[in-house]
Amino acid sequence: MKLIKYPFWILYRIWFYVLIAIPIIVLLPLLLISILKEEWYPMFFKLARIWAGFILFGMGFRWIIEREQVPVMYKSYMFIANHTSMADIMLMLVSVKNPFVFVGKKELAKIPLFGFFYKRTCILVDRTSEKSRKAVFLRAQRRLKQGVSICIFPEGGVPDEDILLDEFKDGAFRLAINHHIPIVPLTFLDNKKRLSYTFYSGGPGKMRVKIHQFLSTENLTISDTKTLNAKARQIILTQLKDAHKN
Repeated sequence: MKLIKYPFWILYRIWFYVLIAIPIIVLLPLLLISILKEEWYPMFFKLARIWAGFILFGMGFRWIIEREQVPVMYKSYMFIANHTSMADIMLMLVSVKNPFVFVGKKELAKIPLFGFFYKRTCILVDRTSEKSRKAVFLRAQRRLKQGVSICIFPEGGVPDEDILLDEFKDGAFRLAINHHIPIVPLTFLDNKKRLSYTFYSGGPGKMRVKIHQFLSTENLTISDTKTLNAKARQIILTQLKDAHKN
């Protein structure tokens, strides 16, 4: 039975990359204009949300968002989520209306077409370089002053698929505490099943998102980083465990 699925999986993955390219090509003039100035980023973000929705819809994904709390427009937040799928970026974009900038690994900038806009709009980090990690804080600080939010997948990469939720890095939490912005934890419940990093896997279906109560950073100091990290991770881990029971 699994052998029959292999041709589907191959075509499904190829179709994913086709869907990534189509809206970029169609929206290319607007995208190029939107990246000319950093203050025009909200325009780019709206186009990115259209791009993301197009891909998810074209892949046969139906996203369902449950919100315990709704972000206030024009206010800055630190958005975090578990990271297990190639579709995590797209799902984050359709789940959140507040303009935010991704902090992501520099390797994605090598992807043709997508990478051109990725490296011009996201904050890239080389996780093997201490200098690169420190530079992230300076760039994120500038973007926060411009009124946009930040999004980080705090697992720091894609964990082994047997791991339900990897340990969180501290960067997102230090940044949020330094700038006194709330942490917004999101749990992606079905992305690993829908489109994981395992090539021969995946398929259409629902993508559930849980936007949890925000975690305040008011009156916190850098010494509270580990505690805030553990609290945010536990919220997402509990949600994932509950979903696996059902």
